[in-house]
Amino acid sequence: MAPPLPPVIIYQYDTSPFSHKIDNVLVLKNITHYKVDVSPTLPRPEITDLLGIAYRRIPILAIGNDIYCDTSLIASALERRFPVSAGYGTIFPRPKHGGSPDTGMVKAFARYYADAVLFPAAPSLIPWEKLPPSFVEDRSMFFGATINVDTIIASRGKSLTVLSSHLSLVEEQLDDGREWLFDTELPSFADISIHFIFNWLKGFKAARALYDAAALPHTLKWLDRMSAFINKKRLAQVASQKLSGAQAATLIVSSEPESYDVVGFDNAEAERIGLKLGAIAQVFPDDTGRNYPTFGKLVGLNMDEAVFEVQGPQGLLRCHFPRLGFTILPGRLPRL
Repeated sequence: MAPPLPPVIIYQYDTSPFSHKIDNVLVLKNITHYKVDVSPTLPRPEITDLLGIAYRRIPILAIGNDIYCDTSLIASALERRFPVSAGYGTIFPRPKHGGSPDTGMVKAFARYYADAVLFPAAPSLIPWEKLPPSFVEDRSMFFGATINVDTIIASRGKSLTVLSSHLSLVEEQLDDGREWLFDTELPSFADISIHFIFNWLKGFKAARALYDAAALPHTLKWLDRMSAFINKKRLAQVASQKLSGAQAATLIVSSEPESYDVVGFDNAEAERIGLKLGAIAQVFPDDTGRNYPTFGKLVGLNMDEAVFEVQGPQGLLRCHFPRLGFTILPGRLPRL
């Protein structure tokens, strides 16, 4: 008899574009999961108080006792732990005309183009002038600098021209009539990573000028095709169930973690950053949210991810972070 599947829990809020990105991954892979709704702004006691994790980006995702931070790592973990061989969908499909999936390039495209280059041009189109001061203050803390709403509004023209140029690249990619961005049999993580940005922006008045059917006929058809594909898959699946933060924490700490052997420990890589197996360390993003480090015992390290044991208020859990885009430093556990 196969072992029971570990529970999958996404911590999210409905207006988070990156939450929708991972929700779309879960849909394309047909993974039954739970949702914990958290606030768009701090505090988020469901994460900090009940799990003991200071990392403040949303979403985070738990698979059993393992918690994955950053959407790039979440997507890779879901693909690895719920493989096609076990009957799940894939976000790294094969090219339509044969050959192996372009897994590495799709990951790089999603993380270092879509997330790191394309998305930063989008938030200025949010209606900042209508948002409460508490939201602006929260995001100032997140970015590590005071947000000036008037300055953001004044930058919208630049954002629009930058995003228009990026859309022209998407149009060029689709100009040969291909169905999906990397000419794959099915939509890939590359399609998800561009779609979620422009699907989110469609809801903002300041972004409407981007969706020019005359200039972007292939792109707008692709956006609609991608939305329809996801919605059709979603309607055919079991809807996610909502959990409270307390229910989710209990489920996570009572679940089994993945074997230590899966990630392993690269002593040479650890030595490069001045750490050893079992050392207490801190980890934080290189860009936004740097001032919210997570502390724990370093128990796993390879070229892709680092794993920390975190002692939460309700029990021990494992917290996974990407190697790229994050800094790991020696540290001491904060006093509770």
